[in-house]
Amino acid sequence: MSRSVGRGVDRVDGMAKTTGRAAYSVDIPYEGIAYAALTYATVTRARITAIDTREAAAVPGVLAVITHLNAPAMHPPAKPNPLRMETFASGSSVNYLNTDVVHWNGQPVAVAVADTLEAAQYAAESVAVEYALLPHTVDFPAEQSNAVPQKGGLLQHPDGRKGDADAALAAAPVSVDLRFGTPRHHHNALEPHATTALWDGDRLTVHDGSQNFAWTRAHLAAKFGVPVAGVRVVSPYVGGAFGGKTVVWPGTILAALAARVTGRPVRLALTREGVYRATGGRQPSVQRVALGAERDGRLTALIHTSTAPVGRIGGTSEQITSVARHLYGAENIHHQQHVLELDTLSNMVMRAPGESIGSYALESAVDELACRLGMDPVDLRMRNEPARNPIDGTAFSHRRLRECFTAGAESFGWSARTPEPGSMRDGHWLIGWGTAAAYHPAWQFPASATVRLNADGTALVRCAFHEMGMGAATAQGQIAADALGLPFEAVTVEYGDTELPVGPGAGGSAQTASVAEAVLAACAKLRKAVGRPAPGESYAQVLARTGRGHAEAAVGSDTRIGKAVGQARFLGKLLNDRRRWVRAASGAQFCEVRVDPDTGEVRVSRWTAVFDVGRVVNAKTVASQLRGGIVMGIGLALSEETLLDPRSGRIVNPSLSDYHVPVHADVPPIAVRCLDDPDPTMPLGIVGAGEVGITGVAAAIANAVHHATGRRVCELPITVDTLL
Repeated sequence: MSRSVGRGVDRVDGMAKTTGRAAYSVDIPYEGIAYAALTYATVTRARITAIDTREAAAVPGVLAVITHLNAPAMHPPAKPNPLRMETFASGSSVNYLNTDVVHWNGQPVAVAVADTLEAAQYAAESVAVEYALLPHTVDFPAEQSNAVPQKGGLLQHPDGRKGDADAALAAAPVSVDLRFGTPRHHHNALEPHATTALWDGDRLTVHDGSQNFAWTRAHLAAKFGVPVAGVRVVSPYVGGAFGGKTVVWPGTILAALAARVTGRPVRLALTREGVYRATGGRQPSVQRVALGAERDGRLTALIHTSTAPVGRIGGTSEQITSVARHLYGAENIHHQQHVLELDTLSNMVMRAPGESIGSYALESAVDELACRLGMDPVDLRMRNEPARNPIDGTAFSHRRLRECFTAGAESFGWSARTPEPGSMRDGHWLIGWGTAAAYHPAWQFPASATVRLNADGTALVRCAFHEMGMGAATAQGQIAADALGLPFEAVTVEYGDTELPVGPGAGGSAQTASVAEAVLAACAKLRKAVGRPAPGESYAQVLARTGRGHAEAAVGSDTRIGKAVGQARFLGKLLNDRRRWVRAASGAQFCEVRVDPDTGEVRVSRWTAVFDVGRVVNAKTVASQLRGGIVMGIGLALSEETLLDPRSGRIVNPSLSDYHVPVHADVPPIAVRCLDDPDPTMPLGIVGAGEVGITGVAAAIANAVHHATGRRVCELPITVDTLL
């Protein structure tokens, strides 16, 4: 029987999605369902002095208008505790509708519930609110001088030092010292945040597009004072997330609150504008990268610092400078992140948090150094490719970045590049070629699973993991099929429901490896229980021969939500593994841009990328994930920017009409290749492919623009005004 792992198997949910049969959180039918809509604050930091709901309540069909004056009491969010990971589930520290204080421009201050969506929305717009303004700070550029060094944590290294990088920079024969800026971003998943909530006594069922069912379940239980077992979160389909659905935002909580107040099932779907008002996005940053080198290109100094804001009510800084710890073997390294608090909504992790924007700055600076040295950018990178982790000497568990650049350069035709800026043209167009390294750390989280093998040769895998469009159910079916010696079509995978064994959150490109470990362990346990097959016999045939209809095995993690001992063991293993190895996905990005010298228009016309993501479980879905990351990186480089009024803190472009994501016309042919070389320290050798694709993309484009025009762009996005 041919193996399933590695093949480009069609996604098991593909037909349901392309025919419209897939039911998302707003598609679940309930008899007597009501609809909810939010009223958002229009000021930053204030106290509500009056709120008039009379006009809203008089709208025909309105069932309730809930404000801080009549909302039932809810428990405030818990203080984050690494030994209780579910305490990180809240999007902010605000106890929504249980306070008269507004903490950010866009905070929900009322929820209207009605028989129809139109009535609910009209009622929400009819709520009149008066405020007494409080002092606030929202202007990031004006507040940068107040930033302080970021404190370290268990999962992030915000600072690091090897040698004396400042002295080495001052003594370097060749150096660059550049400042970079990146703006705010929003995730803009195809499916806006939406929740359908239903109470049955003290039992709550929530259909919610979540990236972390276990966190959502535990947070709602704590919020409403009910047992965790009394909350069920169901979400077999999530229409994209990119980090934006990791935590519980106010819409989910207020949908459950509205359902409790009205005694009806309630559906609350944020509008696209509502997503900008009530959910967080990527933080902006300013960065400094300084490099010193000998004239042969050997790096003697690498300095990478950053400053970025977080919300005063929540959010953590991305690991912006972490790439400086791992990419280049400089003799002296210093990286440091700084943070400051603003009166904005909590920032939230966004695809490749930190690495996506940190790699833009570092890889742009490396390209500039290559120009000043008169070296090829690929040769400079390979001259500084380290044998061990540069900052601390830790061994790499697996690193094939040199192979990625070699294969990518050959496939792209890099040897035909002429080095002088502006030296390549196609008629009127200036042509530029750019490259950059891609890098993203590998993560693994606790997971549980059950596997059932039937005598008829079919199997059932059960785990509460998440399907957000990446083909997770397909990949786990392939893994189980090979582990049990079955054809892929014989395996059914159940997922997306907290009634199933606890799965990991879908983040950090960790879900596939994390679930795979549990599935493989359950399959091994199952094979042992079934017994050794005779030559030519399958495990299913053993069951039939021995008169058993089925056999089942379960692997349960002792790190389930709420168990502090289990969390401590998980964190202990994580830290021990970090002392032994540095694990990461990596790659080489190559692109061609065309720049109109008269208008400044930039078009990405060709892309080649080679990645090392460990074992490739499904060639088709992995390539799709990597291409998707590159497309998102094109938006990061050329068009995406959340604009915040520095006076009021209000987002002024809360729509896809004004926030520009890439469309088909912006996306070139993208050739993707994977080395398919397993990491021996990861389950099945899987490293993860969901996020590494976006890293290095903005830098490759900026470097190509420099090659085409001679202009080094240090502020994203690269728009026409920056090139004219």
